[in-house]
Amino acid sequence: MLGDLLQLLRETPTLFIGVWVFLGLMIGSFLNVVAHRMPKMMERDWRRQCAELNGTTLPEEPAFDLVKPRSRCPGCGHAISWYENIPVLSWLMLRGRCSGCGCRISLRYPVVEALTGLLTGVVAWHFGFGVQAVAAAFATWYLIAMSLIDLDTQFLYDELTLPLLWLGLVLSLFGVFVGPVDAISGAAIGYISLWSMYHLFRWVTGKEGMGYGDFKLLAALGAFTGPSMLLPIILLSTLVGAIVGISMIALHRLGRGVPISFGPYLAAAGWLVLLWGEPIVDRYLTFFYGR
Repeated sequence: MLGDLLQLLRETPTLFIGVWVFLGLMIGSFLNVVAHRMPKMMERDWRRQCAELNGTTLPEEPAFDLVKPRSRCPGCGHAISWYENIPVLSWLMLRGRCSGCGCRISLRYPVVEALTGLLTGVVAWHFGFGVQAVAAAFATWYLIAMSLIDLDTQFLYDELTLPLLWLGLVLSLFGVFVGPVDAISGAAIGYISLWSMYHLFRWVTGKEGMGYGDFKLLAALGAFTGPSMLLPIILLSTLVGAIVGISMIALHRLGRGVPISFGPYLAAAGWLVLLWGEPIVDRYLTFFYGR
């Protein structure tokens, strides 16, 4: 039965892509939960660790993780039913408002769901049936979750960056994207490059230009793409980050001294390079050097 299903997906690219788009929509709904709850979970954990170091005990708190408690409206406490949690469709049917109190539901929820479905479908279309599509889809979901959290908190948690790094290294043992030598050197050079830039910037300006989470994220991307693609990732992320930052300052939506999360730009650049790294480099060389 399973073999027949896999054979059908292999022989029917449209069905294969459609299944991955549907799965991406469902995962996108879960990523909204991860982005909302994980920072709170980490804060709880940090408070507990600080209390243990101080020899004190915190009061018992209700269970709070990625599963419990059930999702509720922050305005009235209305428990979200299954039919109110269908990716994108539920938001449209509810017209962006809670069925209990009429409180607005952020547009971010359907946007993240739709974006995750779209990017997952692009991954399935690009790589086709096989291990690469599965691995790239998981990497895509990790990158979306990290980007959302970084935008909200300006933190990239080890609980997300390090598993992505290890996934890239393990995949290299089977040559899924790159071999072990490229994966290890890509991870090492990725980390060291941003670490060096960070310390040089701090030495020159006396300010911190980025966080250690950015180093680990680039190391993870290097494990997937190898050292030769690190420069395109850095250049693309810096270019997009500069354009967005300057635009927001020009539109008076961001002050000059307000820090900008760099993780989403690294994630976007890394995703693009993972899928189209060599064509991007070839186009660049052709445009500037005619070769």
